Amino acid sequence: MDMVSASGDGLPGEVSFLGQRLASLDVAEAAAAIAARPPDRPFAYVVTPNAQHFVRLGRMRDSQFQAAYDAAWLRLSDSRVVGILARLVCGLALKQAAGSDLTAYMLEHTIRPDDAVTVIGGSEELRRRLVERFGLHRLALHQPPMGLAGKPDELERCVAFVVEHPARYVFLAVGTPTSENLCHRIACDGRAVGVGLNIGSSLLFATGMVDRAPPIYRRLGLEWLHRLMLNPRGHARRVFVESLPVVGMILRERFGRGQDGGGRR
Repeated sequence: MDMVSASGDGLPGEVSFLGQRLASLDVAEAAAAIAARPPDRPFAYVVTPNAQHFVRLGRMRDSQFQAAYDAAWLRLSDSRVVGILARLVCGLALKQAAGSDLTAYMLEHTIRPDDAVTVIGGSEELRRRLVERFGLHRLALHQPPMGLAGKPDELERCVAFVVEHPARYVFLAVGTPTSENLCHRIACDGRAVGVGLNIGSSLLFATGMVDRAPPIYRRLGLEWLHRLMLNPRGHARRVFVESLPVVGMILRERFGRGQDGGGRR
């Protein structure tokens, strides 16, 4: 697919870290930037890299995922752990705009009842709760099957659904890297409008379908620990195999720049 770009929207400068360009925006600033984008502009999308994403991108083994990141309109720092390490090790202050926080903020403060919203992923129960709790009366929801990433026809149905249901905000909740890659497909298709947000389980948290970690865990950057305690078998691989290597990446960012060039860009 051709590379697409959604630059030129008057956004503030970006910070380069771990080979990615991160927007210098906190939650409220990111929500304002998204809301300020005219709803009839060509589809653009937001990614929220966490430790797992940085590791996946840093290993450079997934060219499709990297292409999706390269084409994103906004890259917002999701991980408080990464933010803490960036400050302690590299002296870099990264503004945080975690996907779950951004989703909750936008539902509570940004999205109006008459805004068109499209959701890819979720269930009829999620639809019901979004309408009841946030008054989203122009809500369209498509529930793709499990294993979406390996089903090209279903991926195209998702693209077609977004095109056929023009919305100011498009929430994608089909997991990483499927959500990001699907956003890239939608953008490359060229017919859709609005802003796509890759938000994982954020809508489940916002509607109360799944309990999020208590605020003290989130403030201390220990949301991962809360999830690990609740589901050690299911979450261990993500923490220790897919996310933990980010520590070494940050150390190389600080001390190994002369040897490896400090990243992709």
